[in-house]
Order: sequence, then structure tokens, then C-alpha cells
Amino acid sequence: MRCPSLLFTLCFLLLFSSCKNDKEEPGIEERNEVEEIAQLTDADEIEDFFDDIQEEPAVIYHPKEILEFYQENDFEPVWTNRELREDLFRNIESIEDEGLFFEDYHGEKIQELLSSLNSNSEEENNLLEILLTDAFFQLSNHLATGKLNPKEIYEIWGTPLNEINLKESLRSAIANEDISEALEALKPKHIVYQGLKNALREFKKTDWRNAPATRISTGKLIKPGESDDRMFSITKRLSELGHYQGQIDSTNTKYNESIQNALKEFQKEHDLQIDGLLGNTTIKNLNYTKEDRLHQILINLERWRWYPRDLGEHYIIVNIPNYELTVVKDGDTIRTHKTMVGTEVRKTPVFSDEIGYIIYNPTWTIPPTIKKNDVIPGASRDINYLKKKNIKIYDGSGKVVDPSEVDWNSSKVKSYTYRQPAGPTNPLGVVKIIYPNEYMIYLHDTPSKKLFENNARAQSSGCVRVEDALGLAGYLLSDQDKYDQDKIDEILKSGKTTEIKVTQNVKVHHFYWTAFQKKDTIKYIDDIYDLDQKLWNLLKPEA
Repeated sequence: MRCPSLLFTLCFLLLFSSCKNDKEEPGIEERNEVEEIAQLTDADEIEDFFDDIQEEPAVIYHPKEILEFYQENDFEPVWTNRELREDLFRNIESIEDEGLFFEDYHGEKIQELLSSLNSNSEEENNLLEILLTDAFFQLSNHLATGKLNPKEIYEIWGTPLNEINLKESLRSAIANEDISEALEALKPKHIVYQGLKNALREFKKTDWRNAPATRISTGKLIKPGESDDRMFSITKRLSELGHYQGQIDSTNTKYNESIQNALKEFQKEHDLQIDGLLGNTTIKNLNYTKEDRLHQILINLERWRWYPRDLGEHYIIVNIPNYELTVVKDGDTIRTHKTMVGTEVRKTPVFSDEIGYIIYNPTWTIPPTIKKNDVIPGASRDINYLKKKNIKIYDGSGKVVDPSEVDWNSSKVKSYTYRQPAGPTNPLGVVKIIYPNEYMIYLHDTPSKKLFENNARAQSSGCVRVEDALGLAGYLLSDQDKYDQDKIDEILKSGKTTEIKVTQNVKVHHFYWTAFQKKDTIKYIDDIYDLDQKLWNLLKPEA
């Protein structure tokens, strides 16, 4: 039974605790032994409905598209076939398997009207016809493009929105007499999305509602050996999460070795910095409850509905919060690389593009944000700043400018190009991989290779640093025999900046997901840009 007017919390619990049988159940009309009704309504009634709602608008999600659909269909009804009605309602009933919500698709009203077809008034069956169409449109729209618009939520979101022709989708479904097939075709097919659905199904089998969740107060950083009154709640929480196996001493306030080892295990599992330090980022992750983790699965299912359906046959995925780059070809993972991504202040954006070319021995042209926030202020404070950083200035004609002759208080300094030549101190290392985009973001090497040993690696200014970037570049050129290892070594040794076009068609996708299935378990990673909670507040059903 659905919950028409209960409090949100109870509704949410019921929604995710409902038990489904693998055997297909009879539909709502069959279950209630409703007499076969060949036609819910007729063209005149539908036309009258749209005349009436001009005066008293009905609660429908897609009034414009529905009116156009019926106008183009001469107002003839389309839900005269009981099997189609049943098929649609079964999809509404099971939509929670996709991480969406029954009440968003007129679920309760359609259930009520389908259950009483024999006794419904003409007006009620007329409304049912319209609600079924509206529900199909809403389901199709959410499955194809997501429930929310990411561009209205996140500044860093640049991936184009998916598109769907709702009217054509319904015409096709009715003509083929298969609602499920039409809706299934709209869902993401990627293995990560399927894994999240599996994780959601398994999660709902657990007693997540009653899982203990000791809360830890935020506060000052706790270092190994120090004492803090929060140590009991920290130890208890680590025990609840399965990381601390010893006896819990409620009187202990010292951050001892056994607690440190348990904490480091937790930090490793969630891709946090494995430093044994108890800071607020680690405490934030310790405080996530089972219900929070359920929300995290639903959040990431929604994000996957935003991503392009066709990622290409050969592509690179950079999962930003997981600090990992994966190369996929024909469905197989070819190679993986650790990455460093943008800091909280200079976030790496989410977008898709295609590899264009590779530059060996690159120079580094300072991007606008760093120029404005770092280089110009640094040079204005210390005339030797640019020399120390090995940065040269160029005017609009490409002529070198002497820093000592620049008025650093003038607006003209913003028009100069600031560039660091190729060399061992260049922050781009010895190679960068370009996929031209509006953000001026690319993959590149780094001289600071030791930083890849850290677990938390949000340390760049927005571009993506790649461990073994030379190996990745070599792979991208592997179809061009003339650029074998000897030739690449020769280019690197010369120190000359060399650009080489990539002839393979390889797409690059910057994605952001904080939960995914890994083997037989669900892995949750740190939401490094704090994007999840804002999305959940918008995604969850209204109370």
C-alpha cells in the first residue's frame, strides 16, 4: 500500500522496504478483477478536458507537450489497451529500482483510478487517460535526462544535457505495444550505473534503518598520542563500522596506536589521506549513517542519467573524486592511472571532449585564474617573483617584456601573456595531452611525482595531473609507427617543444561519482567538492 499523506520519513521507509517478487505479478486491473474496458474516453472528452483546464489547471507535469500530442493525434485516446496501461503502471511501481520515486509519476492517483475503472465517472476516466500520458512523459524525461538539471545546480557542470522527444517516444511505444521496452531504451547502460542498481537492490535487503550511528563532534585536529574527550565516540564509531575490533574503554581519552590503525584502515577504504590524523574531513566521513549512504547511491544514479549515453568505443574516464583515470576500449579497461585534480577552490569541471594532440616538452602558459590570483599579485609584491618562478612576460605581439619596466598597478598587466618555458621546473612536466575545451583543462605530467603516493590528491589548479603521463601519451600514439619509443626519447632529449596530432578517436569524460560497486561490495569515496548533500536536498521527494 502507498502512503498518500503520511510524514515523509515514514513514506521513505516504506518506499525502500517494499519487497518485490521475481515472478511477474498481475497488474492492478487484473488484481482487482476489473471488467475489461476497451476505451477509457473519447476524442471529444479529451478535447473538452483541455478546454476545462484553461479555467482550472490540473496538476500535470507536461501540459504543453500533452496538448500538442493529442492535437496531433486528433484528440484520440491512446490508453485503450489494458496491457499498455498495466505495463506503464508496473514501471511506475518498480521505478524505485532506478533510484526514483513512485509519487513523482501520479502513482497514487493512477493506482486509485485503475482500481475502480468500472465505477469511475466519465471525468475520472478522462483524467486517467491524461495522467497516464503525463506519467509516461515524466518517466521518459527522468530516465533519459535525469530528474534535475545539473547546470542549474553546479557551476562546474559542462556536459551537454541529454535530449528526448517525448511525443515521438510515446508514439513509438504505443505503435510497438511495449511500454517497458521504450522506457528501458532510455536508461543508462554503463556498467557503473548497472552496478549502482545492483548495490541499491542489495542495500535494501539490509537493516539500514536500525544500524547504530554514534555521532562525533567536530573540533580541533587530533594527532596520535594526544588526548581528547571525543575518543570514546570515535572508537565506538570505528567499531560500528567494523574497523575497530578491540574492547572499547569508555574512560580512555588518548588517541592510541590501536585506534590509529583502525582509523587508517577507514581512511584507506574511503580514499582519504592515510595520515592517522583525526581532522574534520575524516570525522565528516565517519559520521555518515547507513541512510546517508543510501542517499549517496541515489545521488550517483541521478548523476549517471546526466552523462552522455554514448561514451564512444574508445574513451578515457576521469572520475574526479576517486583520483583515477581509466582507459576503456570496446568495453574493456585497457589501463588505469592515478590522478591529481583541482582543489576545492579551483575545482576540476565535469565535461566531455575528444583528444586532439600531444605536446612533448611543453611550455606552460599561465591560465587566467592563476594569472589573476597568483602571478600578478606575486610580481607586484616582489619584482624577482617571475625570475624565481622562471616565468617570462609577452605582449600582444609576442615580444618579451622586461618585468622591471612594467607598472604593476596598471590594468595593462592583465593583458600580458605569462609563460614558463619547457624544462625540469615546468609544472606540466614533460608532456601534456590536449582535448580543446572552453575550460582550458588538459591532462599532463608533473615533476612532483611523489604526491601520487598520497591518497587524497585534490592538489591541482583545475587541470588533471596523471601518473605515468608519458605511458598514457605513448599509448595514444601507438597506432603511429613513426612515433616509437626511440623517437619519443629523441624528442624529449632535444628539449624542443613538439606537437603531435592524435589520429585515434579517443573521447575524454570528466565525471563525478562518489559511490560505485566494486566486486561484491559498494565503495563510497570522499565527496571532495561537497556536491552530494546539495543534490540530495533537491532530489528527495517532498515531505
